[in-house]
Amino acid sequence: MKMQWIVNTLGIMLISLSLSAQVVSKDSLNTLQQQKESLEISKKLNDKKIELAKLENQLADKTSEVSKTAEQAQKSADENGKQAANLTSNAQDRKLAKRARQSANSAEKDAKRARKASDNLESLKKDIESLRSKIADDEAKLSSKN
Repeated sequence: MKMQWIVNTLGIMLISLSLSAQVVSKDSLNTLQQQKESLEISKKLNDKKIELAKLENQLADKTSEVSKTAEQAQKSADENGKQAANLTSNAQDRKLAKRARQSANSAEKDAKRARKASDNLESLKKDIESLRSKIADDEAKLSSKN
């Protein structure tokens, strides 16, 4: 009997505690939700800024790669021109024909490398601009939330 009385008393106490719990107003719920959204936007913004920094660091490397490959392509083209001129003076020489063919192949490969490097640089620049635009949009959203 005594045990049952203690259990009943504890049950009544638990029920009264749950009834007297603090009620959260809708305004504070909205405020908390806005803070949560602001934090999410801030996190995305920081991630995008980190990605932008990585891409900008790659920009110098890609630019130097473009200039090196363009220079090499120009050298190969000049060499190809020399070999072709040598071949025109003696069109029947097999060694000169082979050198001219190899030089032409080398010039073609170097030109292809130069085009790819240039395309990669342009793609990187587009990615950077796109990311900057997204960062600006997120910063605008964040400032309108606050």
